[in-house]
Amino acid sequence: MNPPVIEALAGGVIVSCQPVPDGPTDNLGFIVGYALAAVAGGAKGLRIEGAINVAAVCAATDVPVIGLVKRDFEAFAVRITALLEDVEGLADAGASIIAVDATRRDRPVPVSLLIAAVHARGRLAMADCADIDDAQAAIAAGADVIGTTMAGYTGGPVPKGPDLGFVRAAAMLGVPVLAEGRFNTPDQAAAAIREGALGVVAGSAITRPEHITAWYAAAIAGAWRTAPVLALDIGGSKASAALVSRGRIVERVMVRTDRASGPQAWLDAIAGLTAGWTYGGVAAAVSGVVRDGAWSAVNPVTLPVPDGFPILAALRRTFGVPATAANDAQAAAWGEYRHGAGQGRDIGFVTISSGIGGGLVLGGRLVRGHGGLAGHLGQIPFPGDRLEDGASGFGIARRAGTPDAAAAFAVGGPEVDAALDELARGLVTLQAIVDPDLLVIGGGVGLASGTIDRLEAAIAAFPASIRPRLVRAALGADAGLVGASDLHAVDLA
Repeated sequence: MNPPVIEALAGGVIVSCQPVPDGPTDNLGFIVGYALAAVAGGAKGLRIEGAINVAAVCAATDVPVIGLVKRDFEAFAVRITALLEDVEGLADAGASIIAVDATRRDRPVPVSLLIAAVHARGRLAMADCADIDDAQAAIAAGADVIGTTMAGYTGGPVPKGPDLGFVRAAAMLGVPVLAEGRFNTPDQAAAAIREGALGVVAGSAITRPEHITAWYAAAIAGAWRTAPVLALDIGGSKASAALVSRGRIVERVMVRTDRASGPQAWLDAIAGLTAGWTYGGVAAAVSGVVRDGAWSAVNPVTLPVPDGFPILAALRRTFGVPATAANDAQAAAWGEYRHGAGQGRDIGFVTISSGIGGGLVLGGRLVRGHGGLAGHLGQIPFPGDRLEDGASGFGIARRAGTPDAAAAFAVGGPEVDAALDELARGLVTLQAIVDPDLLVIGGGVGLASGTIDRLEAAIAAFPASIRPRLVRAALGADAGLVGASDLHAVDLA
């Protein structure tokens, strides 16, 4: 059975109210204020440095206080409560638990004597340890609580994250463990509890604004300095390239897709047009399926890609930077979700262009699917073969007997009406299966004047429960470029 003080800390956060030495908050008023704010937020205990500070905090609140004194010695590396007089001062100040450095390093007073002095004053001794050997030695010396406080701080580079392995090992020794040392997020603290810790001590992430601000500043500066991405969108009729920075297109070029020349020639052409640009990565949105770094056609009529073309290797070789690749419609879906018409929503994206592609973003994640074609509405079976054979730009032009799909669509007629009816049936089918908040429509035909109005008229014949809400792609033809740029950061994270 643990003493009442230990039971009071069980399953809780202990907030270390230790300002940056000589910093703007290093005064008694701030320390007491931090302590009271922590208790108001649910802290079950406090860790306070200095007898004067301990006395002031103990007078202001009745939660358990872990007291310590830090001193710098010329001959010793230890700093935490290394002298017997410090134990006496902390006990007089009202600390319930007194923390001592229990690492196996040279020190002015042995750990066993410090722990004995703590017990002589009726207080509990917390041993701040660096590893499991420290913890075992401290328990042998009579420590009541083990802290992982010194893990990573006794030599070599300091790790970024906490030492959960030490927490796990220490928890098996039979003495209560307080996890401490770089537990800077709630998730890390919860992980320590799952590893067997009695409680978690958090300090810098709560009571050191200098550190917290520096973390934010470094992260934001790093993101701000991130080099733009060269985004490619290679489709059945044209290939676009753009320099994209934080969702904005800075520069762009476009070239007709020479369907007979093949993927490497398409990449070489783009490389020539963008030779003067500076970027940190390349991301390709391509018509077809990308799986395990290889690109294959889904419908060779839309774009004849040799089966299994090594797109990632070709991108790295051609442009000399880290690369990622994705299906163009899925990239566009991600672009509309992140920066366009579908921000923060569950969306289906349908591009009606040379072919018919699609993408799904559900629960904030791009759904790629087992085979890499999740959301690809154009591939569902329809009379003849598949939806895109008769209802895509190429399909409409073929049905109307003209090479110009836009002109055929503008003129209309029975063949175009039949294509619209097939599209409407496909959209309703997608809505019935996935039930997203909305369907974003893009692509050259999809964005043509009047397309959405005519599609809405066609889907009006279906029950309201499966009738999708259609919206125009806010990014227009740039959705694939912007989405590919954003996916570059996701895929390479």
